[in-house]
Order: sequence, then C-alpha cells, then structure tokens
Amino acid sequence: MRTTLSTAVKAGPPERPGERLAQAVTRWTGSTPAFSAATAAVIVWAVSGPVFGWSDTWQLVMNTVSSVVTFLLVFLIQRSQNKDALAIHVKLNEIIAAMEGASKGVVAVEDLSESELQHLKARYQQLVDDISAAQA
Repeated sequence: MRTTLSTAVKAGPPERPGERLAQAVTRWTGSTPAFSAATAAVIVWAVSGPVFGWSDTWQLVMNTVSSVVTFLLVFLIQRSQNKDALAIHVKLNEIIAAMEGASKGVVAVEDLSESELQHLKARYQQLVDDISAAQA
C-alpha cells in the first residue's frame, strides 16, 4: 500500500516547543510590515539623536538592539532555509520514487559527502556527454 501525504504527516513526530513561534516570526520578519517597522525604528532613532545630544548611550542602544536582532535572525534564517531544503528534498524524493526507471539511489543523495557528490555529478555529466555525442 502506498503512503499518502495525509498518512505520512499524521505519522510524524509531535511539534517541538517553539515551532509555532519560530514559524510565525519567520513569516512576520519576511513581511512588508516588518520591514516598515524596522525602517520606522531606524528613523525614530536617527531623529532622536539631537534630543539625546548624539550621546554614547544613544548610539549604544541602537548598536545593542541591532546586534541582538541580527544574532537571533541568523538562526531564524538558517532554520527557515533548512526547513525549505528538507521540504524540497521530500518533494524531489516523491517525484523520483514515482518515476518508472528512475535511479532510486539518488533519493538520499543529500546524505553523501561533498566528494561523493562531486563523483556522482561527474558520473551524470558523463551520461549527458555520452547522450549528446550519440545524438550528434
């Protein structure tokens, strides 16, 4: 019996703590309102400079806030990219598994070392070159 998406998803592990928060923050930080809020914060900070006499504390606040936000967003971006890459691998694996005559050995190719991937790439490039030469 073939596994369908609905049975595969239901069989998955429970959601980890913080998963929904990370998803919501990922969606929001990539939105126009988030960009607008960041732009507004920078403008407010710049305009408030004369009010605080361009003090060291005034500069330190912006530097600290931007450093903390940047630090957290690096991990959030990496998490988002990892999840997207995994989803793409799953989709490609489904296509490979469904195709008659496709090499099922490439389904887990993402687990190979870089040198193994280079060797595999060279092998497939040779196949393409052989087909091109045969058609010429």
